[in-house]
Amino acid sequence: MDAVLLSRIQFALAAGFHFIFPPLTLGMGLLIVINETLYYKKGEELYKTISKFLVKIFALIFAIGVASGIVLEFSFGTNWSNYSRLVGDIFGAPLAAEGVLAFFLESVFLGVLLLGRDRVSKKAYLVSAYLVFFGSHLSALWIIIANSWMQTPAGFVIEGGRAILTNFFEAAINHSTAERFLHTIVGGWQSGSLFLAGISSWYILKKRDIQPAQAMLKLSLSIFIVMSFLQFGTGHMHAVQVAKTQPVKMAAMEGLWESKDGAPLSVWGFPVASEKKTYLEIGIPKLLSIMVYADPNARIQGLNEFPDELHPPVFLTFQVYHVMIGLGSLFALMSLIGIFLILKKKLFETNWYLKGLLFAIPLPVIACEMGWMAAEIGRQPWAVYNVLKTADAASVVVPPWQILLTIIMFTVIYAFLFFIFIKFLLKLIEKGPEEIAKSSGY
Repeated sequence: MDAVLLSRIQFALAAGFHFIFPPLTLGMGLLIVINETLYYKKGEELYKTISKFLVKIFALIFAIGVASGIVLEFSFGTNWSNYSRLVGDIFGAPLAAEGVLAFFLESVFLGVLLLGRDRVSKKAYLVSAYLVFFGSHLSALWIIIANSWMQTPAGFVIEGGRAILTNFFEAAINHSTAERFLHTIVGGWQSGSLFLAGISSWYILKKRDIQPAQAMLKLSLSIFIVMSFLQFGTGHMHAVQVAKTQPVKMAAMEGLWESKDGAPLSVWGFPVASEKKTYLEIGIPKLLSIMVYADPNARIQGLNEFPDELHPPVFLTFQVYHVMIGLGSLFALMSLIGIFLILKKKLFETNWYLKGLLFAIPLPVIACEMGWMAAEIGRQPWAVYNVLKTADAASVVVPPWQILLTIIMFTVIYAFLFFIFIKFLLKLIEKGPEEIAKSSGY
């Protein structure tokens, strides 16, 4: 057993499970803010009913997200001690800021949302909703800053075997932070809005809680439609950034082996690293060059321009990237159908579409997971791009059997946590917004 491979599997398991929840909190936070604002301005009980329902679900998602995320930071000191030793002074700063400035802000005012409806003024409650929304997005920003620095490190020098921060702004707002933050936030809003649209559709199909369900569906589907098309823009910006700052990653995402003037945009294929060839390849001529450089004849670097040992796992990088794009295209199609049904005033009567929204609930989260996998796998073999290789970042004193044991333990614990999450989520949905609104307190 290889300790480095096991450490990577362990971290991927922990990060992959944890990342189910942050996108949902981003989207649900937006929905809570909108409904609380409407309640504050219009005073209609409908918006209060919806908001109380959403706050309950948000709290559940937040709790499981916190429980699953704690282990990630500890792993940098256990399984990735060489990484922490070299770059911990830089990487640790945004993680600490996330905990002190964002997590506590979000958690404190979430407590107000849960317990303070009848204890604080209407205005104070609205401000609390905005602070929870701000805290969740500030938390995402700090995490994106830390991860983006690993992708496109800047604002530092290596002295005495340690990375020393020389310019905080350059390190924080490096060459990929803005594009990755926007892409992630839009993905989160998309995930949360379809999550609620699916739940709302279930109520309409069951012919219960009709008034809040229709209002929730109108709002959440409208947000989902906007985000589905906006995501193409943020995705394009991010792809251009990757092509210019991490060309070997883009080449792997596109299965592009030879550098080409007028490179095609890959739609389908099966890259085989041992043969340096992509089978059954389908591509749109010159489109990749147009998208990256706005020039149909621009040159795009291929994998063969880089040493083999610097290639990421090409097949996996290519496939997860294209799954993400495929899901994004599906969301655009769903949005077009939704627009048509809204204009025809048939949204609430079209059962097949409502069922589609219900079964599509996990798809945006899967798309987010695929995007992160493409980003992280495509960065390999580097832990910090062009600075520290993953093989050199791992701890050298943790024996493989201990890492394997933690993988087994994490799998069992995460399965239990997910079971608890689904169980309590279904209880909240079964109870419904109208019954929750009538109950006293939380």
